[in-house]
Amino acid sequence: MIPFANSYARLPERFFARLPPTPVAAPRLIKVNIALAEQLGLDPDDLTADTLSGNAVPEGAEPMALAYAGHQFGNFVPQLGDGRANLLGEVSGRDIQLKGAGRTPFSRGGDGRAALGPVLREYLISEAMHALGIPTTRALAAVTTGETVARETALPGAIVTRVASSHIRVGTFQYFAARQDTDGVRTLADYAIARHYPGVVGYKAFLEAVIARQAVLVARWLLVGFIHGVMNTDNCSIAGETIDYGPCAFMDEYDPATVFSSIDRQGRYAYGNQPRIAVWNLTRLAETLLPLLDDDEKKAVEIAQVCLASFGKTFEAAYFGGLRRKIGLLSPERDGDNALVQDLLKAMAENQADFTLTFRGLCNASVKPERDSAVRDLFTDPSVYDAWAVRWRQRLNLEIASPEARHAAMRATNPAYIPRNHNVETALNAAIARDDFAPFEELLAVVSKPFDDQPGFARYAAPPAPTERVSQTFCGT
Repeated sequence: MIPFANSYARLPERFFARLPPTPVAAPRLIKVNIALAEQLGLDPDDLTADTLSGNAVPEGAEPMALAYAGHQFGNFVPQLGDGRANLLGEVSGRDIQLKGAGRTPFSRGGDGRAALGPVLREYLISEAMHALGIPTTRALAAVTTGETVARETALPGAIVTRVASSHIRVGTFQYFAARQDTDGVRTLADYAIARHYPGVVGYKAFLEAVIARQAVLVARWLLVGFIHGVMNTDNCSIAGETIDYGPCAFMDEYDPATVFSSIDRQGRYAYGNQPRIAVWNLTRLAETLLPLLDDDEKKAVEIAQVCLASFGKTFEAAYFGGLRRKIGLLSPERDGDNALVQDLLKAMAENQADFTLTFRGLCNASVKPERDSAVRDLFTDPSVYDAWAVRWRQRLNLEIASPEARHAAMRATNPAYIPRNHNVETALNAAIARDDFAPFEELLAVVSKPFDDQPGFARYAAPPAPTERVSQTFCGT
């Protein structure tokens, strides 16, 4: 029996639509995250194909689709909501949601279903992000439905069971603000504070806390080369987790202008734009909270502006602190440290150096200079790296930590393995075209241990060959 405790279901009825998942024809269990199940106190034997497809609603669940709005590529849509997702309830304080569970009142003409490829992508990348230490929703299970979904072509249907601290989004606040429902905004804010920020007192402190979590989250994305791809306000979690893995990907060569999303034609959500967009999204949150910040609108705006101004300092501390650790600078910051790492990034961008391999290669190069070749060969002009490395080693000589301690610290922050897009596509295509999940399982196992050397799996660390490149990803769910 799954021990549900459903606090969101105690909120006013206008916060959601109660309805069960739509049953599917022939559910088949293809993956259960046993480790996550055990962390949640669940018995894996209770996680059956019927339960995880919505064909059997577990005792104690109170299934519902959540209401929210959102800015999509800068354009406000006053009602979005869970058009294909069904929140069963909460276990150990975390939401259990079936994504792809059928039509809801928020489907807006959609079929409410998900295709197998996007389900496996979300499973792979969310678990990889967790292994990288980045706050994220997680995947508890994936099932196929025995049905097809119509996208560009007929594709096998699937459902992913998503686990999240909650599914409250910036767009959830916008939903009530757009209706001038200040009581709804207040009720939601009080609930979010109690659930996610129990030490916070007051709405100003709540806004500051959300801003701080988002600033650190986006910094962590940049530190591993991650591009969310669709940073709409409805994909911005109040809990500070990465949520909604649609057209997301990890960079190969370092380029701040990198875009993978097929629908992001203007580069709004490019890798280097993500901090700016986070502030834009948080500004939309602040707008919804103005009536709670002060009765005087002018004073409320001034309070919100002060809160938003804190993003930059928090982000820069997390981002540059992370970059310094990535190049082995573990002692307190010295003058010139940030310039040193920025010069490396500039050289990488100008020389098409692979982001992940460059930083991983620096781990060994920091201890054994003769291993520089593994890094310098990544640069189209190796002399640019050589000139930078002279300055880097001079700075390393000022570190107190031993070379061995520095090496260990660098390996713990610079992954060897990320879910490179060409490998993800290979695994997904095998599952879709041949019902072959072995490549998915192997890739999942590799990216679940991103900092470990894994003999025999070097191909997963390598960048794509020119013929393997995948330059676009799609929402597709």
